[in-house]
Parts: sequence; structure tokens; C-alpha cells
Amino acid sequence: MKRILLIDVSPRGNDSASRSVASTLAARLSDLYPLAEITHRDLAAAHPPHLDESTLRAISTRDPAEEERWKDAARLADQLTDELVASDLLVIATPMWNFGIPSALKAWIDLVVRPGKTFRYGEGGVVGLMQGKQAILVLASGGVFTAGPWKSWDFVEPYLRQILGFIGIVDVQTVRVEGMNIPALANDAVPVANKAVEALVL
Repeated sequence: MKRILLIDVSPRGNDSASRSVASTLAARLSDLYPLAEITHRDLAAAHPPHLDESTLRAISTRDPAEEERWKDAARLADQLTDELVASDLLVIATPMWNFGIPSALKAWIDLVVRPGKTFRYGEGGVVGLMQGKQAILVLASGGVFTAGPWKSWDFVEPYLRQILGFIGIVDVQTVRVEGMNIPALANDAVPVANKAVEALVL
């Protein structure tokens, strides 16, 4: 049975382009894998905490006594990490904010990119422990960042590919919902992205 983890980030609800296209993707995945277990993690509805002292100590200590002391602070981080570890396919649907990812998504990343859990330090350097998984990025933006003068301003896809590769996820596909703030492109942005969903290799 395929296990799918869907991360939604946008707080715009039904007005969110990334959520709309992610919903199309989820429907296709359900058709392809009717027995799939889909876990939906909505970071806008339940914003994960940014790292504070207690959480940082909880997820970084290797001392059993310290683990017991900080176990309450580690509970959510452990739950989020377990969801990722259990998944075969990770879907991240997010808008671009100020050329980067929303802080809620960064908070989730900081809680799941953990030594001994999703990567480890080896003699030759870092080894990602999430190898063999797939990821799909659904990225919405007001402008166009796949080509043209704004391409170098895209700090979303390069960062997400880099951090996913760091933990061993290198099979990454991207669907773009571009030009949402450009009148000539806005109306077609979601339909074009939905067509791209149909072209994904799943």
C-alpha cells in the first residue's frame, strides 16, 4: 500500500492556487492508488512551532536523561518526523512569499531534518536516510520564475530540492502555478498546472 504525505502551506483556503492544484494531484493519486493511505498535514491550520530552546534540545540530544527531560517538547517533532519516515511519496504544496518559502514550511523542515532520524553523519559526510522516496512540489507564485529576468530570484524550488536531497530524496518533480499576479496569465495558471499534474510520472 502506498503511503502519501501531503503538506499544505497556504493560509488562503479555497482561494489558494497551490491548494487547488494539490487537490487535483491528490485526486489523481487516489485514482491511481485507491488503497493508498494519505496523510494530510495542513501547516496553516496547525502552525508548527519555530525552534526554541526546549524543542532544539529535545530533538538534538543523545543523552537518555535529557531525552526524558525534554520528551514533551519532542512529541510534535517526533510525530511529524514519523509521518515523513513512513511515507513513500511526499507532496509539498506551497506559495512563494518574498521569493522564498513561508515560515510555517521552514518550521516543519526544521522539525523533521534531524540527525539520526532523517540523515546521519558518516565517515564520508552526511548520508540521507530518506532514500527511495519520491517528492512532488506544487509551487504557486505571483510572477514567473522558471524563465526570464526573475528566474534567479527563485529561492523556493532550489532550496526545497537541496534540503530534500540532503535527507536522501532526489526523485523530485515540480508543478508550477505561475503568474497569479499577472493579468494575462492569471486565469490560465491553475488550468495549466492541472494539465501538468496529468503529465507527472507517478
